[in-house]
Amino acid sequence: MANRLSQIATRTGDNGSTGLGDNTRVSKDSLRVHAMGDVDELNSNIGVLLCEELPAGVRDLLVEVQHQLFNLGGELSIPGYELLKVEAVALLDDALEEYNAQLPRLAEFILPAGSRAASLAHVCRTVARRAERAVVALGKVEPLNDAPRQYLNRLSDLLFVLSRVLNRMNGGDDVYWKSERMVRMAQEDEA
Repeated sequence: MANRLSQIATRTGDNGSTGLGDNTRVSKDSLRVHAMGDVDELNSNIGVLLCEELPAGVRDLLVEVQHQLFNLGGELSIPGYELLKVEAVALLDDALEEYNAQLPRLAEFILPAGSRAASLAHVCRTVARRAERAVVALGKVEPLNDAPRQYLNRLSDLLFVLSRVLNRMNGGDDVYWKSERMVRMAQEDEA
């Protein structure tokens, strides 16, 4: 494979535009560039999560997610091109089913907290939701394949589930929101 990035500082973006994979130029504040940037930020945050101690299966899954997010970013950078396949969405569906089956049902909302790894998974989840919103916004003005939107939707769900798995990794638990309803129920139980 030839070196694709032989020069990083080209100065071609000094005017506020950037080049897409099809050699067109768009404004750096375009919806497409926002979506590409959010996907890139998500991938970078997953890289930070991968610096943590993780179960081998979770680690392998997140490495695969990084590759698929790179495909997604590539697809966004080349209008009309398909790089992210429906099989990538199916892999997330399978992982969701596998990891969610290990968890107790939620009785209340949980806070994005707990262990460092779980908290980082929550950060990734929120960035995934932002990336999803950016892709949805782009899809309203330009034709897009379904897989990028579906992938980000499933990924944010999976990251929520993985945060719960990671909180339990060393004997921890979810950090529950102390809603007034739950406080009232606890008081009633004590009475």
